[in-house]
Amino acid sequence: MRRYETIAIIDPDLSDDDRNQVLQRITNLIPKEDGFLIMLDEWGNRKLAYEIKKKVRGYYVRIDYCGMGPLVDEMERFFRIDDKVLKFMTVLLEKDADAESIKEEMARAKSEAEAKAKSDAEAEATRKAEEAKKEADAKAEEAKKEADAKADEAKKEADAKVEEAKKEADETDMLQQKDDEPDTADIPLDSPESEIKETEKTGTETSETEIIKEEQ
Repeated sequence: MRRYETIAIIDPDLSDDDRNQVLQRITNLIPKEDGFLIMLDEWGNRKLAYEIKKKVRGYYVRIDYCGMGPLVDEMERFFRIDDKVLKFMTVLLEKDADAESIKEEMARAKSEAEAKAKSDAEAEATRKAEEAKKEADAKAEEAKKEADAKADEAKKEADAKVEEAKKEADETDMLQQKDDEPDTADIPLDSPESEIKETEKTGTETSETEIIKEEQ
């Protein structure tokens, strides 16, 4: 069994679905001709060395596979009749390839790729988890600061209200004490209190008169 490599340039203006159909026909063709696909590597859109069918860019695909001459003939026939393929080139890599060794190599490469993909996925998940934790911690810290600020503001408002209420209570007590003091201007002349004050005044004047007479 021989090992071949085919480089195909596909129309870059095709949709993803149309391009995938072309690639699917290639991968289906190989086992039909008793070959097996080693790798199909999509290189993507690249600038052409020269214009082909009025195209300056092309979608490059590398096909690594094993098979015999009839497989190559059938694949090249497919490329010639499909106008979606701008150009192709096939080279012989190994004249007498060891199919079993290649399959083992493919299995090993697949296993390594899966292990790498798993490791990358775990690393990405860990990174995202750490970022999420940092973001959550930052939000929690921000929320705590905001809550503390609101609590301080509420305490200040409460203290201000208590102080204001205390001042109002003190002013009320002072006014009450002032209202409780008797006002002599408001006492009638013929009231008992007026008579008492008048008696006290007369008694005082009498005592002073007696003292003067005795001195004489």
